[in-house]
Amino acid sequence: MNAPLQTASRIRALNDLFRTCFIGGRVLITEGITALGQDFTSGCVEAVQRFSDFSADNDPYGEHDFGCVTVDGRKVFWKIDYYDRDCRYGSECPADPAQTTRVLTIMLASEY
Repeated sequence: MNAPLQTASRIRALNDLFRTCFIGGRVLITEGITALGQDFTSGCVEAVQRFSDFSADNDPYGEHDFGCVTVDGRKVFWKIDYYDRDCRYGSECPADPAQTTRVLTIMLASEY
């Protein structure tokens, strides 16, 4: 496997672990989500953790860093961004968890 594919594979594995178990980063849930109540918020979190519908159309780089789910008839986006350990700058190497903090944001599509 060539280096770019290995890097994407490593990022994908780290993103999947983080998204499904919340290990290796921080989770942000927007005000738009929380304003709709605890049941809706919990439903969004569960839907994001269960998401597996990745394709070439919605995941062109194979990193599993963005998705869209529908919860109670509302479109919800989630995305993973990569920051340095202090969350001040972008990470120079998202494939290296020692120098990267992942941030998962769960938001209403209308907040994007």
